[in-house]
Amino acid sequence: MSGVGCGYGAGAGFALIVVLFILLIIVGASWMGGGFY
Repeated sequence: MSGVGCGYGAGAGFALIVVLFILLIIVGASWMGGGFY
């Protein structure tokens, strides 16, 4: 069951990195003139 805990920790860390990366892209796009919108 310890493997489940490690897998959850890695998944949470990866999800956090992905969310921060997406936010960085959105903020960068809006700062550059809203290219995505």
